[in-house]
Amino acid sequence: MYSLPYFTEEDKEEVLRFMHAHPFVTLCGSDAAGRPFATQVPLLFKEQDGRMILEGHIMRNTDHHKAFQQNPQVLAIFTSAHTYVSASWYSNPNQASTWNYQSVHARGNLSFIEEEELRRVLKETTEKYENHRESPASFHNLQPEYINRLIKAIVGFRIPVDEIGNVFKLSQNRDEESFDNIMQKLNAQDEDGRKIASEMNRIKEKLFNKK
Repeated sequence: MYSLPYFTEEDKEEVLRFMHAHPFVTLCGSDAAGRPFATQVPLLFKEQDGRMILEGHIMRNTDHHKAFQQNPQVLAIFTSAHTYVSASWYSNPNQASTWNYQSVHARGNLSFIEEEELRRVLKETTEKYENHRESPASFHNLQPEYINRLIKAIVGFRIPVDEIGNVFKLSQNRDEESFDNIMQKLNAQDEDGRKIASEMNRIKEKLFNKK
């Protein structure tokens, strides 16, 4: 992870807020030979004895499933909007251009869960993201025959998180004039640019009140 002190968010609640707001992660692992694998999956968040637990499911008998059977170490990458930042927007443009983004890395060891727990994970995942109990796609409205077929095709997992790192790269290393100009330029761009500008605006007072 690209880690510099001024790009690291020290407020744990802010990091957790980001993770909960972006639960569709890239789940990375490797097999016994070190061959890497990655899958994009939605996650659930639990807490046990003060420790974060991530839960989800992947397809059964895939290369990724087999890799985690061989090597349980996992990296879950939480990401959001990202955008190019031109050095021409700096008060001193004779520097390298860059990219602004936010990312959280959570590490732990993955273990697979039994069928009863997998059914619970599917139910909670559907209810969380469907967010409408009367929807025909809600778990309790699905036919048992379909659920039984689905259960055979997937495998559930849990990840007790051992380590969380983050990069919230939002031009914190720039002077206030450059910072404001970057926000202005990004606000005139696409949705990702505007989202990053919004995050920059949110931290501006805290950032420049320290200086």
